[in-house]
Amino acid sequence: MLYLLFKSNHPDLSYRGGQEPVVHLEADLNAVVAWASGNGRRWAFSLSNAGAYYVQFRGQLDDLKEVDWQAVFSSDFRSADVKESKAAEFLLHASFPWSLVERIGVYSMGIGQRVTTAVTATSHIPKIEIRKDWYF
Repeated sequence: MLYLLFKSNHPDLSYRGGQEPVVHLEADLNAVVAWASGNGRRWAFSLSNAGAYYVQFRGQLDDLKEVDWQAVFSSDFRSADVKESKAAEFLLHASFPWSLVERIGVYSMGIGQRVTTAVTATSHIPKIEIRKDWYF
């Protein structure tokens, strides 16, 4: 999806603002799973796009070995297999606690300043970093 925003030319998307305003929220998987277990919250991860009809879900950390990590980390996803596997997702039912966000990755200093302003009034302030390597 980020690539589609980067290209700004998909006929089915009305948004044409590019990828720069997108922020990435990073959390520790083990901390999230521990929090979910302690709070009666269901979680799962998908092996491909979670919205696809053919998606497969897993609910055990031991099953992370089934994720195609080579595809997830690939920057070339022209192959259909890579494209599908790259879309693997982690899902937490209902909502995600802000307190579990450890880092916010941004494209530019300008967006970083806007994020800093937005989180200043919160009790939890994650680390904010310019991470152009997380973008196209």
